[in-house]
Amino acid sequence: MHALNPALAENSYLASFPHARHIKRHHHFYLGPTNSGKTHQALLALQQAESGVYLAPLRLLAMEIRDRLVTAGVPCNLITGEERVLMPGAKHTASTIEMMNPNKKVAVAVIDEIQMLQDPDRGSAWTAALVGVPAEQVYVCGSTAVTQACLGVIQALQESHQISILERKTPLILEENGLCGPRYKKQTLKTRLEKGDAVIAFSRKDVLTYSARFRLWGYRVATIYGALSPEVRRTEAERFCSGAADILVATDAIGMGLNLPIRRIIFSHIHKFDGVASRPLNATEVRQIAGRAGRYGIYDHGYVTTLEDDELIHIAHMLATDDTVHLDKLPIAIAFEAIERSAAQIPTRSIAEVLTYQRDRLRIDQPLFALGGMDQQLTQAQLVDSHAPDMALKDKYLFACAPIALNVPFEKDYFLLCLKSVAQSTTRALPSTPSWLTNHHAKHLAEAELLSHNLSLYAWLGFKFPQIFTDALLVSGLRQSVSRYIEQALLCQTGYGDTSRELDSLPLKRR
Repeated sequence: MHALNPALAENSYLASFPHARHIKRHHHFYLGPTNSGKTHQALLALQQAESGVYLAPLRLLAMEIRDRLVTAGVPCNLITGEERVLMPGAKHTASTIEMMNPNKKVAVAVIDEIQMLQDPDRGSAWTAALVGVPAEQVYVCGSTAVTQACLGVIQALQESHQISILERKTPLILEENGLCGPRYKKQTLKTRLEKGDAVIAFSRKDVLTYSARFRLWGYRVATIYGALSPEVRRTEAERFCSGAADILVATDAIGMGLNLPIRRIIFSHIHKFDGVASRPLNATEVRQIAGRAGRYGIYDHGYVTTLEDDELIHIAHMLATDDTVHLDKLPIAIAFEAIERSAAQIPTRSIAEVLTYQRDRLRIDQPLFALGGMDQQLTQAQLVDSHAPDMALKDKYLFACAPIALNVPFEKDYFLLCLKSVAQSTTRALPSTPSWLTNHHAKHLAEAELLSHNLSLYAWLGFKFPQIFTDALLVSGLRQSVSRYIEQALLCQTGYGDTSRELDSLPLKRR
């Protein structure tokens, strides 16, 4: 067993990863901005290893790396919360980071986008990977934002590490003027767009509106935003990569890992709504998005601009600002074993009460870790307690962790239907195939996106409750049909008339 600092030997969180504690792990940090080749270097080591795992921040990236390894002649499994695609004889796996297997030893592990440690909802998954992945060689890739916090844990574990700081392979140039000059004008924008541009908006409505408008102006457009399934996002990315689309319109969803031949990033706004209020883009967001310009091997330079001159000041400031985050403790999630112990101590059958007890009374009192953000989990837990009070605690916990967006009413409705099925032990069939699915118009785009999300939830629950969600094997076929509909709808949807910028500038009487 690898020697552990005696002061930490009794730490229950560290002890929950016994396989990692029995390995003398070495950590390779490949850190730097986008377009610096950091993940490429780690993937070469993974490809050459006898066995390995790639831990992705997104299902789309897990799919991309699986395909890359298979193309290189390395059999590779794909494991996400929604699917298990296993290849005979495969000793490599590409998975979403939440699906990291702490019990399967491999030679090499790649942890991508390590700066996601600071994410309030998902950061605990990166902590679990950093502390618990059982690999002799661990490659940690991302920006330098959270490096010191990572090193604090690694040094406490008495594990070795080395750091490689990589530089951008193509210069990133901030243009001197906004695309429209001092003030935004729709007609000016029309004449300034160029092939290889990526226009970044921060809402689904703005993305669809710009996409529809640019098509009317004669451009071929690819469209990417968060509500699209990974399959659709990949198709749209391929259209842009192949030259079938001249311009990309996307949300900041492209800021994480998508490798696209973007010549110029155009920020359509320098503010985004974060679920609470509109706020300026921060340094990490600007760097991640702007850095996608100037794909190495395609362009000699990458360019960044805004729609108005004054907005360039903020982008310049964020690009020059140190985005280091001071994390005193790494975020961790509550293990179900701890929940069971707390439920016996209180005692209670309410999952929300147990989670609150863990958060408020059992805070971890040691220097390395702290409970991660629990707001979303607590909200779901209260909903589960309200609608399924007599459900088993373990089942309640699973629903409290389900990947859904409760702020989308119809998604919440389907979640409650699934919850009811488990609570009553009644089977739930796959959502029915809508009659409009074979139509070639965009009228049902929002419905198709919702159906895609519901299918994802059904697939996720199918692995947790196979006796209830008995049609899990049929998800793939219906998902493909829905994805094809969405792809066609994106090519003919008409947008929403005005963008948020244009609406904000309208006189009050015209709004």
